[in-house]
Amino acid sequence: MGDRLFDQGAQVRRVLAAGHETAYHEAGHGRPIVLLHGSGPGVSAWSNWSGVLPALAAEHRVLAPDIAGFGRTSFQEGTEYGIKLWTRQLFEFLDALDIPSALLVGNSFGGGLALAATLRDPSRVDGLVLLGTPAGTFTMTEGLRAGWHYEPDPDEMRRILRLFPYDKGLVTEEMVRARYEASAAPGAQAAFRKLIPEPGPGDTPVRGVPEDRLRTIGKPSLIVHGREDEVIPVELGWRLARSIPDSELHVFGQCGHWVQLERPAAFTGLVRDFAGRQT
Repeated sequence: MGDRLFDQGAQVRRVLAAGHETAYHEAGHGRPIVLLHGSGPGVSAWSNWSGVLPALAAEHRVLAPDIAGFGRTSFQEGTEYGIKLWTRQLFEFLDALDIPSALLVGNSFGGGLALAATLRDPSRVDGLVLLGTPAGTFTMTEGLRAGWHYEPDPDEMRRILRLFPYDKGLVTEEMVRARYEASAAPGAQAAFRKLIPEPGPGDTPVRGVPEDRLRTIGKPSLIVHGREDEVIPVELGWRLARSIPDSELHVFGQCGHWVQLERPAAFTGLVRDFAGRQT
């Protein structure tokens, strides 16, 4: 991967967590916020969060790790990837940095990981910000289906990335090149294919955290969704809001799956306000 994915002033470090040399970005000081990236071909913490990390770091210590199997935290042959490993990695990541608890901000898969961590040990979580996060059972979308079948190819990468935002102009050739290069790394697709079932010829069900489990979450939660999200439909944002007792929902019109990239200023404003109310 080119270093263009890891610049713009954020510090890049590594720490051992769940047997993986976990790459992460860190900036700022104050109460910790951990940014958990989504899934998809060529994804990394930096590709998801570079546009909002500096603004959030103005008031907080912000950390954005590459989850095991993604970005620069390499896939390891023979490792059983799944939510148990990723949750353990998150907790060991916090332990390694001497962080008792943090606000978790999760995009898509990262939101699912944040929910799983909260259910496993709520004492480690100050609150939740969930962007385009799956909940309950839903029918696999074209964005997820295409990502599962993806094999490294620049044209196919371009086609898949254009499924994510409402404004297709957000997908630049630089983004396509960077994500394609990352997707060609050994094992880059293997972790993603652990997340969702293999697509069938017809409708394929995908399962997020069940609604009865969501109702047990006692942490304040900010739910953010794009109205035109074609990867994780906006109905799932409403499902989260109805299920999590202490939650609020913000829906952005003319916005797809990448709220943090499509509405960066409004998104960071919401997160900073929400974080300030958790003191």
